[in-house]
Amino acid sequence: MTELASASRSKRREFRNINAFTDLTTYRLPPAGIVSILHRVSGAMMFLLLPFIIWMFDTSISSDISFARFTAAFNIGIGVVPGWFIKLVALALIWAYLHHFIAGLRHLWMDVSHAAVTKEFGKTSAIVTLALSIGLTIVLGLKLFGAY
Repeated sequence: MTELASASRSKRREFRNINAFTDLTTYRLPPAGIVSILHRVSGAMMFLLLPFIIWMFDTSISSDISFARFTAAFNIGIGVVPGWFIKLVALALIWAYLHHFIAGLRHLWMDVSHAAVTKEFGKTSAIVTLALSIGLTIVLGLKLFGAY
């Protein structure tokens, strides 16, 4: 190997895999990356909690007695599960739906307008997505927990 080839090799950038134990605490993910990961998390959360969603829907519309049982579950609880925990799970579902919906609209907008998508737009739209989903979740959470 010639000296020129070895010199050019030493100047090349080194790409490493991220170690989950040592690198993740110092790795700074951009807002678009955070929204992308949360989009996947919210979709998985809605899928895994689908039986709870079906139970809530079925219990709330079946009859007057089942609706009374539904409201009692949110106020008092069911068995050993307290009512505040059921409200917390419902609040997590509210966030998952809102975030998934808003991030989905963001992705649709980026698919429709290829020319308008820039790095700055990705950052600002990700921040708007996070702010809207968290803000709307706080407003609906206050309603869920009886603040107004």
